[in-house]
Amino acid sequence: METMPEIIDLAIVGGGPAGLTAGLYGARGAVRTVVFERAMPGGQIITTDWVENYPAFPQGVNGAELGQLFADQATAQGADIKMFVEITHIERRSDGIFVLESADESFLARAVIIATGSVPRKLHIAGEEEYTGRGVSWCATCDAAFYREKIVAVVGGGDSAIEEANYLTKFARKVYIIHRRDSLRATAVIQQRAFDNPKIEFLLSYVPTEILGNGSKVTGLKLESTKAEGERVIELDGVFEFVGVDPINEIAQGLTPLTDSGYIETSQNGTTKIPGLFSAGDVTNTTLKQVVTAAGKGASAAFAALHYLENE
Repeated sequence: METMPEIIDLAIVGGGPAGLTAGLYGARGAVRTVVFERAMPGGQIITTDWVENYPAFPQGVNGAELGQLFADQATAQGADIKMFVEITHIERRSDGIFVLESADESFLARAVIIATGSVPRKLHIAGEEEYTGRGVSWCATCDAAFYREKIVAVVGGGDSAIEEANYLTKFARKVYIIHRRDSLRATAVIQQRAFDNPKIEFLLSYVPTEILGNGSKVTGLKLESTKAEGERVIELDGVFEFVGVDPINEIAQGLTPLTDSGYIETSQNGTTKIPGLFSAGDVTNTTLKQVVTAAGKGASAAFAALHYLENE
């Protein structure tokens, strides 16, 4: 006779700051809590060299270290973190139980929090796909060491772009910062650090139109002025893109309403239109997408989920 799978009280899909904080609060609420993470716990922060704006770390903290601290605390409170398990489909049965499917097995849960986060947005220009992994990157922490004494460009003007540009100067001989506007969007203190860095050159009011290469690696970048000042080509060895993020929303499609931009619609406390389904972090329609806000939203979603489970 086939054994029915255990019914998890609270299943959390995604092991970034939102998911791990939700796991911490779920476990502390004395319900069986399982966090499913398709890779290593920590989410995008594990690819960040240094996090300077997370409370209680006045000198900053390494992103991978912070991610591990999130995971360790959730585990210490009793959360079960299943690494390298990617949930590919979720549906809600007529009896209110959720079925979560991975490539290898299915899981049952009374409540679910989707905290799948987001991925870096692509430029969608010529040469980008061809030279991905051969000079085109979205992770300075991962790939900076390949560009010792070389020339690279960072595309973007927000906090992530400018922070990563500063980090790249530890390795590269020169770093271009390319931004479509004539001023940056990054926080003032981060901007000033870049302005003071002699290895950084700013190319403002330009947009990339093509990544150039010799068939095996990147050799240059073609730019177009946003002020009708014509085209420009710069020679370089690598292009790092930091132009925003897109939500990882595949498992939510058809399950719960999404915004026009693809984010999961939630209330202030993380509830969705579906009873028992909650969401938190960068996959939701929140304005500020930072580690601290993801953690806070994870706590709120878990609290709402616990209330739902108590009253189910």
